[in-house]
Amino acid sequence: MGKGIFKPAEKSRRYLSAALKKSLTHSAEIDVKFSEADPLGIVWHGHFIRYFEDGREAFGAAYGLRYLDLFRNDIVVPVVHIECDYRRILRYGHSIRLETTFIDTPAAKLLFNYTITDLATQEHIASGNSVQVFLHRNSLDLMLNLPPFMEDWKNKWLADS
Repeated sequence: MGKGIFKPAEKSRRYLSAALKKSLTHSAEIDVKFSEADPLGIVWHGHFIRYFEDGREAFGAAYGLRYLDLFRNDIVVPVVHIECDYRRILRYGHSIRLETTFIDTPAAKLLFNYTITDLATQEHIASGNSVQVFLHRNSLDLMLNLPPFMEDWKNKWLADS
């Protein structure tokens, strides 16, 4: 490939892992539900994106970064990019470990990486990442600078990591 040309997945994966200094990880265990599987007992691929959302919510509850915390500070954070790399089939009845990692960046956005592992076999099932931006709650204008709430949050949780 020519200089500066990346496939979309390569570019975002490279960006998310390149020399970013600080991170914070939350781990949760999830049982695969009957409603998440197709007639063959295989989890539909779209549910992995929901698992990532569940991971962000659990991360937020653990570290004071819930969507309601942001909303109360006049911030909304829509997902503007998400990707998932599937490695293995996941079936009804399996239990997984979902690791959600916040990746620090000086930019006004939230970066998360995800890893899904089968608890019984320790096999890597899937991984992915997402990007969310900050918008003013009422106007929905894009925030170009990190909101004060996030500066305070980073000082609390990432200062010594």
